[in-house]
Amino acid sequence: MSKKTNTLLFILGATLFNVIVAIISFIVFAVLYARFIMNLVPESSHSWSLFLLFLASIAVSFVVYRYVLKFLIKKIDIEKYFDPLFARRYKKK
Repeated sequence: MSKKTNTLLFILGATLFNVIVAIISFIVFAVLYARFIMNLVPESSHSWSLFLLFLASIAVSFVVYRYVLKFLIKKIDIEKYFDPLFARRYKKK
């Protein structure tokens, strides 16, 4: 496979991984909320709580994605397998 194909597949895989982590973390947070916290907060604030759970799941997925990406960068030679996303406009002299 070419570098461009590897780059495209990596971007698609990383996006899918990020979405899956966000969904899983939202489900885990929702279960924990329903089990432990739902009875403690007033009923009128449940919609705000779900919004905060959604934001927390996005934040968790971002943090997990960063750590996994750092790990992969340490293990894989990026320049060998992937094409740069953005080409340099000016070449150094």
